[in-house]
Amino acid sequence: MQLEFYKYQGTGNDFVMIDNRSDFFPKENIQLVARLCDRRFGIGADGLILLENDETTDFKMVYYNSDGNQSSMCGNGGRCLVAFAKYLNIINDNCTFIATDGSHHASVANDGIVSLQMIDVANIKKESDYTFMNTGSPHHVQMVDDLEHYNVKENGASLRYGSLYGKEGSNINFVKKINEDTFSLRTYERGVEDETLACGTGATAVAIAMNVTGQTNASSIKLNVEGGKLAVSFDIKGDLFTNVFLIGPAEFVFKGQIEI
Repeated sequence: MQLEFYKYQGTGNDFVMIDNRSDFFPKENIQLVARLCDRRFGIGADGLILLENDETTDFKMVYYNSDGNQSSMCGNGGRCLVAFAKYLNIINDNCTFIATDGSHHASVANDGIVSLQMIDVANIKKESDYTFMNTGSPHHVQMVDDLEHYNVKENGASLRYGSLYGKEGSNINFVKKINEDTFSLRTYERGVEDETLACGTGATAVAIAMNVTGQTNASSIKLNVEGGKLAVSFDIKGDLFTNVFLIGPAEFVFKGQIEI
């Protein structure tokens, strides 16, 4: 069977996109998803996303990590899926879609920048050396002195598989402050089990964590990731972060077919 796919990337976070509105894709085939995401024997991607029909929103997002397992929300993947939906003429410049963590609003600007509304964030755990929260996916946020030379894979894996987060684990973000409203981060992603060039839910968690811990008073924060630049904005109502938006580019890379 020939599978038609599309490749998208958002600040270096790359995804295999499949139009599954006819519900043909074998969704329980973990080995197939892992093979498609494999960078040596497949297409190569941080994850695979199915675009499906939904009765109450413009479309549904089904996200798989590169290990083949369905996973929690992916912010950059969501932004790329919005760009894909526009490419398919499913939407114009604004949309609503459903994902594993609920409903999301998004818009696409003329320059291709996609703004994606993330979930409201509360129940933030603040410790002396790290912050933890769920921004659609679980995220550990920790500041380090020498981010450029930090061993993200080794130290991220140690925390991800350590006793702190148990069997399910967490994504791990390491952060450096650049100025009052700008931070650099590097992320170890569970499911990929390596550092990725960007992580949208991670950038969202970092922005909120930097505000919560007093590293910034800004509510619109610039994030330097390994694959480019993102921005996160939010409103604060008591202990709740609401109207949270993840903003950045989402770009079509190529289209192809592969035998499955």
